[in-house]
Amino acid sequence: MRIAICDDEKAQRSLITKYLQEWARENGQILELSEFPDAESLLFCWEDEKRFDLLILDIEMGALSGMELAERIRRENEDIPILFITGYETYMAQGYEVSAIQYLLKPLSKEKLFTVLERLRRQQRPEEKLAFQTGEGVLLLTPSQIWFAEARGHQSLLSTAHESYQLRHSITELWKMLDGQKGFVRSHRSYLVNLRHISAITRTELVMDDFRRLPISRGAYRAVNAAFIANYGVGVQR
Repeated sequence: MRIAICDDEKAQRSLITKYLQEWARENGQILELSEFPDAESLLFCWEDEKRFDLLILDIEMGALSGMELAERIRRENEDIPILFITGYETYMAQGYEVSAIQYLLKPLSKEKLFTVLERLRRQQRPEEKLAFQTGEGVLLLTPSQIWFAEARGHQSLLSTAHESYQLRHSITELWKMLDGQKGFVRSHRSYLVNLRHISAITRTELVMDDFRRLPISRGAYRAVNAAFIANYGVGVQR
């Protein structure tokens, strides 16, 4: 993975590099790290090569800010992951406008950085499709495409971002099929949910990224909330 680190503070660049190298050693990864002391030098390199897999940017930097740099890069590349690390919370809304994958505050938490890197690694790893039996034949989906499944008697209704499919599998059978796939939880005896698509957790329900709401049982709340925190490094509660 090729990573650009852009921060006008040398000590901060060194700290980020140290954490990245530690994560790489622990996870058997090979990283190619490039440090830039200002946004202009990274922009010059980007216009020449466009070779990075992740940009780690400070925001407050000289004449050209990290946010302005991200906006320029987004005009021609909508996909490259951008991670902001800054001491100012006021820029968070702007970070979402340029589709930043995360916004971490200084002093930088190594654990939170590791969580972002692990999530990015999982996203970049090709997913194998799983086969599900429907009344019309076989349905192939990757785990990340699954948002949730709801029990319907001895069968189940599986939902993705835009479609729902009636499956011949029970909710228990689906749970066994997804065993070993990280990110799935039983929020209720009738519901199986993908953590990747949850935006908020309350005591009584889950709020999905598209604002669909699913029930969470009293007995499942603690385990689901703990799984969410373990997956993202922070709980989202309302």
